[in-house]
Amino acid sequence: MDETRVGTRLSGKRIALGVTGSIAAYKAVGLLRALRCEGATVSVVMTRAATKFVTPLTFEVLSGTRVVTDLFDAHEEITHLTIPERVDAFLVAPATANFLAKAALGLADDALTTMLLSVRGPIIVAPAMDGDMWSHPTVVEHVQTLRARGVVVLEPEVGPLASGQVAQGRLCGESTILAAVDAALAAQCDWHDQVVLVSAGPTQEPIDPVRFLSNRSSGKMGYAIADAARARGAEVILVSGPSSLSAPPGVTMIRVNTAAEMADTLFQNFRACTVLIMAAAVADFRPKEVAQQKVKKYGKADMTLELESTTDILTMLSAHRTSQIVVGFAAETEQVLSHAHEKLKAKGLDLIVANDVTQAEGGFGSDDNAAVILTATGEQRAFGLMSKRRLADEILTAVHEFCLVRPQRKFPVE
Repeated sequence: MDETRVGTRLSGKRIALGVTGSIAAYKAVGLLRALRCEGATVSVVMTRAATKFVTPLTFEVLSGTRVVTDLFDAHEEITHLTIPERVDAFLVAPATANFLAKAALGLADDALTTMLLSVRGPIIVAPAMDGDMWSHPTVVEHVQTLRARGVVVLEPEVGPLASGQVAQGRLCGESTILAAVDAALAAQCDWHDQVVLVSAGPTQEPIDPVRFLSNRSSGKMGYAIADAARARGAEVILVSGPSSLSAPPGVTMIRVNTAAEMADTLFQNFRACTVLIMAAAVADFRPKEVAQQKVKKYGKADMTLELESTTDILTMLSAHRTSQIVVGFAAETEQVLSHAHEKLKAKGLDLIVANDVTQAEGGFGSDDNAAVILTATGEQRAFGLMSKRRLADEILTAVHEFCLVRPQRKFPVE
């Protein structure tokens, strides 16, 4: 491939490239360059056998990221979980007969096959092996199993093989693989015609120049939704309260601090959006008066802080909607479903995501969450504990199924 030519068809896309122990592993180096030249960010995962043909260092230099070779590597993140959740597509090229067998049977005895069981996006596999192996009934059966599950298994090319044969088993060309990745990603863009406005994080309501009222929200759920919507083709505007998280790539980020700032920013962008997903934990109250100087405790046994209500953002935006879909969240500590249903009706929402923030492994600050989705038309869908990124995709799928592909109600709601 001409490295001076830089394309954009995979711009902003994140691809995992799995490399297995085939003599064609050296071709994965050129494929990595091709993916990078098309704008993709690539994470490389190698089997132990693959490292006998090409060193991990080669892929690290060309990808600019750490290459995963061992399921039990000690480092900051659990890569067999985080990489599959973050990538838009998972490509294995070359794929050996051994890999096809393990993938078809669901075996997970190394980093690559373990990751495969967590992938939510499209999987593309480009086999390379001897001709007799490719035509063997067991391999044929494994390929059929994978295709039945929705895996894109490309046909190897006919050509000279390492055994000296001229037969079908040669890794298909870069252009064929790139076209398959492109087509698989295009099929996932079910939100490509949507403009999604997402709120995330807490707000901070000042008491004085150094103190404020806030809550435990980290913003992780809202950021995950913004990232998932972008990956599925939407134009995304993320309005975030104070958070240590970085903006997801390809997302327009607007940072705010107070509930009033969040209300104003969301209102300014509401007319342009088609879907509002209100994941922020906005303060319900703020100090009625803000001290201009730091409040001192000297000589005071106690202090009374007078509060006033902040703007009810969901109610305000619902009153100004035209055809927008409005999705809310209900973070509850008791009677989760009944409180969520009341909020759904009172604020005229299309869909609400309810979760119990007292659960030990989910809720505020956690990387995981569990939730129940309720719709205005009576549907209910529950999700057990899973990563917030995975839950974000489930929420988007529910919104798409229940709200976008069905005839919309007329607004405003009575």
